[in-house]
Order: sequence, then C-alpha cells, then structure tokens
Amino acid sequence: MLRSASCFLLVLMLTVFCTTSSFAEDDGLADLFHTNKVEGTIVISSLDGTTVFLHNKERATTQLLPASTFKMLNTLIVLDEKVVANEQEIITWDGKDRGLSAWNRDHSIETALPVSCVWFYQELARRIGMKKYTKHLKAAGYGNQTAGPEISNFWLVGDLAISAFEQIEFLKALYARSLPYDKKHQDLLNKLLLVQQTPDYTLYGKTGWATRIPQPQGWFVGYVESKGTVWFFATNIVITQKSDAKYRKAITIEALKRKGIIQ
Repeated sequence: MLRSASCFLLVLMLTVFCTTSSFAEDDGLADLFHTNKVEGTIVISSLDGTTVFLHNKERATTQLLPASTFKMLNTLIVLDEKVVANEQEIITWDGKDRGLSAWNRDHSIETALPVSCVWFYQELARRIGMKKYTKHLKAAGYGNQTAGPEISNFWLVGDLAISAFEQIEFLKALYARSLPYDKKHQDLLNKLLLVQQTPDYTLYGKTGWATRIPQPQGWFVGYVESKGTVWFFATNIVITQKSDAKYRKAITIEALKRKGIIQ
C-alpha cells in the first residue's frame, strides 16, 4: 500500500536539518564515550525536536551503513510487497550454520526481527528485487535512498547509508504512523521493536552491526516512552573489537538515565 511520503515527514526533515547547526556538544554524553574508550555519537530528541542532546555532531550528520537497523523499514517493505503472506509465514532454514543458534532454525517475521536474523531478510530481499527497493527507499525518504550493488547485502556492506539524525526522522515517522505503509504494518513493527517494559518506562529499539567493512560500526536506535513523554535516540559507535558491541545499548541506557528520561 505504497503512497507518497507524508507532509509530516517533510516538515520533520526540514525542522531537524534547519536546527542542527545550533545543537551544542553535551559534555555529559561525551564523558560516556570517553570513559568507555569508544568513538561514536548519540542523539536524543524530544518528540517535537525542541530539546536535543548531542555528542559528536559531525558523526551524527554522517551517513553510515544502517546494518540491521534497516530491518525496520525492510519489514514494512516485505509486508507491503506481499512476498510473505503475513508476519507468521514460515521460511524454512536451509540447514547452514550461521554461528548463532537463534538463527539456525525456521523463521517468520515475528521471530526473525527480534533476533535480527540476517539470512531470513536476505532471502526476502531476493524476492523483492532492486527496482522495488529503490522505489521504496525514495518513497520513505530513507537515508541516501540508494540500494545496491548486491541485492542481498546492500544494507550491510553496500551503498545504503543513513545518519543518526535521519534514523530519528524515520523513528518519529514510525511513531506517528506516517510512513507510507499500512498502519497495521506499522503497528506490528512497533510491537516487534519492544525491548523492555518496566513500571516507569517502555523502551523500543533495534541494533545494527556492520562487521564486514574496514571500520566496523554499530547502532542502537529507538525510542522510550516515559513519564508521559516520548524521546527518540540514535547511537552509533566504532567497533574495534567484539566486546565493544555492548556499548551500543550500555551508553544509550546510561545517557537516558543521565538526562532524567528513565530511572
């Protein structure tokens, strides 16, 4: 059910990019990266964009491979193109060991997205094809809107790229259900992104990790509903060793705590 990108998204993009020049470096957030000895960026934004906390504006505005954070939009594309009947349709595992027990099994969208199963989405990508991806990327206004060169990995090692600010634009559009996709599919995606629910807050998010590039990097992007408000975040770090991957979430959670958004 593809339609034109909404006026909401256009206004949001203009607001973000017209105001980024005034964003000041947040020393408290910078300290989180320095203390943990990792390089990266984090952006935390209120729903209306009037309050933004930021570390490393240069990296926050740099377009990088989305890695598995692209599975958010990809899920909407898959359902829109009807390459599976619904979120419960099973694709049979081919028996190849992918090194993760959670991936070595049959999957549906309901089970594949939470464990970020790469082979599952690669199979669906082959069913969709490059021409349709290009159409969807442009309609959704996603990152640099560039697929290729390979259909099965353009979000992992290919040409697709998105910045931290653009990740937040996408998430705000998803929250508003204003992406150019069926509302019920956006509702489903939101449900599958649930990470943690406590009496005080509800956290939604998606990780990503681009491992097969000269400088591996990882994401944790999402939003948190807390105290009657909603805040959006996009964290990206340089991953020099596997143990660094934990800082995607760890730095994000600590940053949300330092800003009083969660306890």
